[in-house]
Amino acid sequence: MTNTPSFAGVVLAAGEGKRFGGPKAPFEYEGERLVDRAVRVLREAGCDPVFVILGAWEGQVEGALVIVNHGWEEGMGSSVRIALKWVNATTEADYALITLVDLPGLTSEAVTRVIEAPAGIAVATFDGQQGHPVRIPRTHFRELIDTVAGDEGARSFLAEHDDVQRVEVADLADGADLDLSPTN
Repeated sequence: MTNTPSFAGVVLAAGEGKRFGGPKAPFEYEGERLVDRAVRVLREAGCDPVFVILGAWEGQVEGALVIVNHGWEEGMGSSVRIALKWVNATTEADYALITLVDLPGLTSEAVTRVIEAPAGIAVATFDGQQGHPVRIPRTHFRELIDTVAGDEGARSFLAEHDDVQRVEVADLADGADLDLSPTN
């Protein structure tokens, strides 16, 4: 009998959204808050549990375990560290699947394709451009926690590994983030 791998979802949503005019997590896009949409997409793809890392904005998020990053001003790296520590300490998940809150065009089908990639580390690409989600095996949590810093996220970590599976998902999703103010 083969064990089916398990996936914990992570939504990075701690930033203040300077260019956007405020935190993006509570922003309603097509009648749904961005944070709720991100959680729904990860859950539909099979992630359980789903962690949401908040910071500049704090609030309730249905269907997710909310973690507040009080050091959110340090950048995305601090949220990645906190998320992986929580996934490691509170779940038996084989993988963490990390995405950003401001990707309204991400679909559960695209997330599923990344989940099903044959390699251990996998990253979604959109017309060849690296994006989210990023799949990190539990065996790499400590390494990523120890190396991620600033506002870079996992970019340097991914660049240092030759075995990263790049998974094209542009036929299933849009990887564009919301960076402009909704009033622009």
